[in-house]
Amino acid sequence: MSRLDPFYPVVDSADWVQRLLGAGARLIQLRMKDKPDNVLRADIRAALDMCAKAGANLVVNDYWEIAIDEGAGFLHLGQEDLDDADLKAIRAAGLRLGVSTHTREELDRALSLDPHHVALGPVWPTILKQMPFGPQGLERVTEWKRLIGDRPLVAIGGLTPDRARQCLAAGADIVAVVNDVLGASDPEARAKEWIAATRETA
Repeated sequence: MSRLDPFYPVVDSADWVQRLLGAGARLIQLRMKDKPDNVLRADIRAALDMCAKAGANLVVNDYWEIAIDEGAGFLHLGQEDLDDADLKAIRAAGLRLGVSTHTREELDRALSLDPHHVALGPVWPTILKQMPFGPQGLERVTEWKRLIGDRPLVAIGGLTPDRARQCLAAGADIVAVVNDVLGASDPEARAKEWIAATRETA
């Protein structure tokens, strides 16, 4: 399988997917919360179509049933999402599964599922949401990479282009971002800064 791009923006609509594809993104997570089923399906379907035409990869967050129905290639689940997901159906559909981790216990649980990739966060403090876990730091990035082996490691949480470079140097394969791009005054320009910073070190 071809290597995934190191720049990994996380967005909440198909409109954002389109904007960041235009800026050069090749790996995007669509993370929508509290939307009606028809809106979820329409956005996931549209985002998958856009990514396919652009030669990019879309990761669907949480909605594994829709991901299966719409023929997605990648799925991301948090620890709570794992409790309700039909992992046999996900595996049978050929979805490449990514799992969020914050502790060794969560990592052990994730690895027992033989995931395609593992996410670790927050590496730095984040304002995205209230986190019950403190910042993990770069040493934890290096430790996680040693523990998961050849699987791609995604670092997330409080990242900037400079911090993304540090994460890649510490062992991460992919660096995820939300606020630093979506909250920028010019998100497309900021995305291009991220792409320049991450692809040069990948």
